[in-house]
Amino acid sequence: MTTSILLIEDDKPIAENVALALARENMVCTHVMLAADGLARLRAGGYDLAILDVGLPDGNGFDVCRTLRTFSDIPVIFLTARADEIDRVVGLEIGADDYVLKPFSPRELAARVKTILRRGRAVPPAASAPEAGPGLIDVDAERARILCRGLPLDLSRTEFLMLKALAARPEKVFSRAELMDAAGLAEASLERSVDTHIKGLRAKLAEAAPGADLIRTHRGLGYSLHPS
Repeated sequence: MTTSILLIEDDKPIAENVALALARENMVCTHVMLAADGLARLRAGGYDLAILDVGLPDGNGFDVCRTLRTFSDIPVIFLTARADEIDRVVGLEIGADDYVLKPFSPRELAARVKTILRRGRAVPPAASAPEAGPGLIDVDAERARILCRGLPLDLSRTEFLMLKALAARPEKVFSRAELMDAAGLAEASLERSVDTHIKGLRAKLAEAAPGADLIRTHRGLGYSLHPS
C-alpha cells in the first residue's frame, strides 16, 4: 500500500526537499501552497498524514488543522519558524501530532512521519485491549473508539491512543514518555504536550461521567486511570 502525504507549504525549495526525502522512504508527497487548496484535497480524502506550514499566504496551519479535525483524524505535523513554546502547545492542543521548527532536516522529518504512521497503525485486536471497568470505560479497538458509560467519546487520534493505553492497565502510573510513545509522538515533542492532551481527556470524560475522578496525576511521575 502506497503511503500518501499532503504537504501544505508556500516555500518551494523546502517543499521540494521534503518531497525528495519522503520519496526516498517510498512515500508519495502531494504539494500545495495554499490553505484552501490543501483543505479541498483533505476533504477529498486519500491521505495518510498532513504536513502543514503554520504561515500560509491565505491563512495559517492552525486554522487548517482546526477545520481538518471536524471531518478527519489523520495525523498532522506542523512546520514553523516560530519557536515560542506557546505556539507549540496551541498546535498540539488543536490536534497536531508533532511540531517541527525551521530550519530542519528533511530526512529527520521523513523519519518522524514514518514513526507516527508506524505507531498509529500498530493497533492490536480488540481482544488484547482489556476494559478498564465494567461499563464505565469500554475500549472498542476494532472501531477505534472509546465509550464512557456507554457514550462514545469524541477523541483525537492522540487522545484515543493515550486513553487506550491507560485503560489497558488500570491504576498503572504511566510516565509522560510512555504516553508519548503509546500515542506515537516523536521523541523531540514536548513532554508538556502530554499534559495538554490529558487536560482534554479529563474534560471529555467529565462530560460523560460528571464527578468521576478517572485520570489521576502523580506529581513528578505521570498519570494513571482509576475506573472505580
